[in-house]
This record gives sequence, structure tokens and C-alpha cells, in this order.
Amino acid sequence: MATLIVPEIVPSPIQDSETLKQAFQGWGTDEKAVIRVLGQRNAGQRKKITQAYQQLYNESLFDSLQSELSGDFLNAILLWTYDPPERDARLINDALKARKKGVKHLQVIVEVACASPHHLMAVRQAYCSLFECSVEEDIASNIQLPLRKFLVALVSSYRYDKEVVDMNVAKLEAAHLHESIKKKELDHNHVVWILGTRNFFQLRATFACYKQEYSSTIDQDILKCGNDDLQALLRITILCIESPEKHFAEVINSSVVGLGTDEDSLTRAIVTRAEVDMVKINEEYSRAYKESVADAVIGDTSGDYKNFLLTLLGKKI
Repeated sequence: MATLIVPEIVPSPIQDSETLKQAFQGWGTDEKAVIRVLGQRNAGQRKKITQAYQQLYNESLFDSLQSELSGDFLNAILLWTYDPPERDARLINDALKARKKGVKHLQVIVEVACASPHHLMAVRQAYCSLFECSVEEDIASNIQLPLRKFLVALVSSYRYDKEVVDMNVAKLEAAHLHESIKKKELDHNHVVWILGTRNFFQLRATFACYKQEYSSTIDQDILKCGNDDLQALLRITILCIESPEKHFAEVINSSVVGLGTDEDSLTRAIVTRAEVDMVKINEEYSRAYKESVADAVIGDTSGDYKNFLLTLLGKKI
């Protein structure tokens, strides 16, 4: 369930475009007006606003935002204003070009791959249009084995999205997974194929069979295989399939604990989930960390950036 709150009476895209243009004029920018318009519109409405703005003023809304805003507030509002498939394509491209150590920056690829198959297909199409190559090609060019093998399988899949479960298959594939994990062969074809192709309902049944048969969860056994990048990526994948709200609660918490704030991760989690399941994420976050996501945002951010994130969380500013 989304935390985004859209007013009962929404101005037309032309009226919203005029409000934004007025906010950009004169000395300084009326950031509250920008937040009030873009932070309270759904994806379809935001797309119509960008189109209307272009037609009215013969300039891109994104260019105007970049010239008027800055810092984390700018990054957050740009990601929010992009059409979701384009936004996620840009996030994946940024992750692949980062060439950082570890897998933290690659989480977004797993998050997108574990969304609906229709959204993943739209992201792949947007990626080709934006960057003149496929997601698979860029993964192959930028990521080393064995991560490459697993990530290519994840983004190439078009999973069946109906609730169809075969318990015999679940038991058999739980055994295959257990055997590979026991041998510490996390890049075995069985692991890659099962996690990369089965529908999410089937996989959840397989994980349940695994726990019932072997008295431990699959992610617990994967943790016993060591502490390498593939092990970390597999755990993230299993969490995104089994309980995405728990994964994103962890992302938000890790972004605000310790010294400093990981604004990129915090922004990604809130911007990409505010229209999807942020209510469930907030419930999980409150249960695990004894405060709300809004409390975490208030404690670790400030200014227009804070106000924008709080607006996406459904709070009044």
C-alpha cells in the first residue's frame, strides 16, 4: 500500500505546469510549491505534467529543475519525476558505471528484477532507448563472474505472474538448492536457474519446503557459505522475493545508522516504494527498529530534502 497522498481535487497538468513555472521565476525558487505539486501526484499525473510543461514553455521540466534546485533534494525530485521505468533504468546504469567494491550499489538491479515482470520488461525497454544497449550487455561489460552470471539471469527473466504453485517441484528444487549450498556451489546452474526463472509464489513455496525439510532457512544456510559478494547478492535476492518490505526496511536503516547518511540509498528506497508498498515497509521498520521511517528521515535529513521525503511518506510539512 502506498504512502503517497494525492489531493481529492487535482489541478490540470497545465495548471500544475504554470504553478511550477511561477515557482522557478524571480529571486530564488519556491521549493515548497515544487514539493506541493510534484510530491502529491502519482506517476501518470507527473508524466502529464512533464508533457504539458514542455508544450507550454518549449523546455524540459527536468532542465528547469536542474537549473533551480541542487543537492540531495534535486536528486530525489528528479528520480521521482521520471517515469518509473526510466527512473529504474537510470538507477541501474548508475550502479553499473560506479565500479565500486562489494554489492551494495548493485542492490537496485536485484530490486528491479524482483519487481513485477511487466515493470522489468518496461525497464529493459527504457534502458535500450536511453543507453543504446541492453541491461544484459552492460552487466556483461561491467560485472565480473560469478556475479555476472547471476545478474544476467535475473534481468533476462520474464516470470509468470499468476499464483501457480507445484509442491512437488518446490520439494525437488529445495533439495537442489540445499545440495548446491551444502557444497558451497552458489553459482551452480540449479541455483541460478531456480532463482532466476521461477515465479515468486513458487519460490516462496520452495523456501518454505527448504525450511521444513532442513530446519533452517535458505538465507541462513547461504550465510554459512562465507562472506563473499555472491553470497551477499543471493541473500538480497531471496529477501526481495520473500519479503521486499523487510529488504527495504534494512536499506533505510543502513542508510541512517552510524556516522553520516547514505542519501542515495535512502532516496532510492523512499522514491521507488512510495507508490508501491511503503505502508508495509514502515510497519516492518517500526517493528524492527522501534521508530517510524518518518522519524528516521527527520533525524538524519534536513531542509527541502527532508520535507520532500516526508511528503512522499504522506506527512504534512
